[in-house]
Amino acid sequence: MRKVALFVFLTLLVSSCASRPFAGEKIEIEKNLYTNLPGGSGKIFAVKFDDTSDAHPQQGVESADVVYITQVEAGLTRLMGIYSSNYPEVLGPIRSARISDLSILGEYGRVGFVYSGAQSKLRSVISESNLVNLSAERNPPSIYFNDPSRRSPYSMMVKPNLLIKKAADVESAKKPGWQHGPRAKGAKKIISAKINWPNASYEAYWSAVEKRFLLKHNGRENIASSGMHLGSTMMVIQIVKISPSEYGDKFGGVTPKSEVIGSGDGYLLRNQRVVKARWNRASLSEATTWSLEDGSPAYFAPGQIWFFLTDIEPEFTYLPKPAKS
Repeated sequence: MRKVALFVFLTLLVSSCASRPFAGEKIEIEKNLYTNLPGGSGKIFAVKFDDTSDAHPQQGVESADVVYITQVEAGLTRLMGIYSSNYPEVLGPIRSARISDLSILGEYGRVGFVYSGAQSKLRSVISESNLVNLSAERNPPSIYFNDPSRRSPYSMMVKPNLLIKKAADVESAKKPGWQHGPRAKGAKKIISAKINWPNASYEAYWSAVEKRFLLKHNGRENIASSGMHLGSTMMVIQIVKISPSEYGDKFGGVTPKSEVIGSGDGYLLRNQRVVKARWNRASLSEATTWSLEDGSPAYFAPGQIWFFLTDIEPEFTYLPKPAKS
């Protein structure tokens, strides 16, 4: 019996040691490809949000891995969240697709596209694109529904977890064009950055308490319906060409298109600092890469990424240098 007991003890000891890392051995923690934060990278969903003042507070934006803000008719903005790790129970308010969305999403692969609808002229273009149509036009009120506490047309919400069951053709996240790494040495300290469009604005200001940039939307603090102040450790202002497209809304407004294929200037905001950068994207299916003005890589900070696509130069308020005594 003693021999049996000793054998069992030694077996358990060896098994326990085998399950533990040796001293000095590094444990690989899976990280999301987009944010570089701990967690996996699952199927990609792109969700279109209304971004007018009447649509705020928005629900679920804080769970997106990446957020894009683009110009639409009348100089207003729409928001598109990219989700690959956290899929909230409810997102919204949901609005319609625009031609710029297709250009932006080309580098993400076969994405599940979540939106309220699209004008008839654009529907065939969406069908021919490398996107999986998961819109309200193809799904029942049990998935897309109106929130009675919001007024139309700012009331449509979606339950994304119910769409996952319909997303067999949606691809998982793949490595993006940006890289994570140390902040550029030449970055300058700022208090805030204001990003403008003809009829909308955002302000990103540094919070020493939260150690991230917080957002104002059209002059008001940008608070999600959860109570969380929207913002992040990593924000990107991408200067793009915005020109009229062949599409328009039902009121006769011409839809602008943001040109995201090619190259241009931009600004990276992180760690209370800003540095000028260059973006480059060779084709629809290729990723957008970022470099500093000297050609070296421009690294992103870990965290949710906000991309502000505008053709107007941002306004920076720099932190004054302390006076010499």
